[in-house]
Amino acid sequence: MASGFFAILDDIAALMDDVAITAKIATKKTAGILGDDLAVNAEKATGFLESRELPVLWSITKGSFLNKLIIVPIALLLSAFLPLAIKIILILGGFFLAYEGVEKIVHYFFPHAEVDPKTIKNIDEDDSTVEKAKVRSAITTDFILSVEIVIIALGTVMEKSITIQILTVSIVALLATIGVYGIVALIVRMDDAGYKLIKKSGNKGFLFGLGTLLVKSLPILVRMLSFAGTIALILVAGGIFVHNIGFFHDLLPKVPSIIKEFSIGIIAGLLVVTAVVAWKKIRLLFKGDKAVVG
Repeated sequence: MASGFFAILDDIAALMDDVAITAKIATKKTAGILGDDLAVNAEKATGFLESRELPVLWSITKGSFLNKLIIVPIALLLSAFLPLAIKIILILGGFFLAYEGVEKIVHYFFPHAEVDPKTIKNIDEDDSTVEKAKVRSAITTDFILSVEIVIIALGTVMEKSITIQILTVSIVALLATIGVYGIVALIVRMDDAGYKLIKKSGNKGFLFGLGTLLVKSLPILVRMLSFAGTIALILVAGGIFVHNIGFFHDLLPKVPSIIKEFSIGIIAGLLVVTAVVAWKKIRLLFKGDKAVVG
C-alpha cells in the first residue's frame, strides 16, 4: 500500500519535472511576444487620473485572466480536432492588431481628420465612457496577443501528452498575465513612489535624487512605451502573417525578418484603415440620403 502511494508521488514528481522543462522552453519561445504584450498593455494602461490607474489596470487584468480561461481550452480543442481554425483566428487577429497600430500613426499625423465636435463634447462630459472604452480596447488587444502566446506555447509541446500540454500552456498563460500586468502596475505607479521617496528624504540626499528621477522619468517612459507599443502591434501583426501565410514566409528571403514583418504589418494596417474609413463615409452618405428622403 505504502509502495503504491510513493509510486504515485514519483509519477507526480516526474510529471512536474517534465512540465517545468517544457514551461521553461515555452516561456523562452514566447519571450518576444511577451515583450510586445508588455509594451502594448503598458501604453494602454496609462493616461488615466492617478486615482483611477490601479482600478483600471485591475479591470484589464481581470479581463486578461478571462481571456486566458477562454483561449486555453479552445486552443487545446482546436489543436486536436481543427488545427486550421487556429491559423484563421491568428490571421484575423493580425489584421486587427495591424489596424490598431497603423490607426495610431494615421491619427498622430492627422489628429483632426475624423473628429466629430459632438463626440468631443460627450467625451469631456463623461470620462467614465472614455475609461470603459479604453479598458475594452485593452482587453480586446490582450485577447489577440494572448491567442498568439498560447498558440506558440502549445506549439512547443505538441508531441507531448495531453496532460503536459494542458499544464504547460496553463502555466505560461498564468505567468504571462501576472508578469506583464505586475510590471505594468510598477510602471504606472513610478511617480507615486518617487513622491514618497522625496517626502521621506527631506528634499536632500540619495532618496531625493532617486525620487526626482522616478517622477521625471515617468512621462518619458510613457511616451517611449506608447511608441514601442505601436511598433509592437505592427510587428506582431506582420509576424502573424509571415509565420502563417506561405506566400509571405517565402517572400524576399534575403530581407531581414523584422523589416519584412514591419512592412507587411504596415501594408495590412493601411488596407484595413482605408476600408474602415471608406465604410464610415458610405454610412454617412447613406444616413444623409435617408435624412433628405425623410
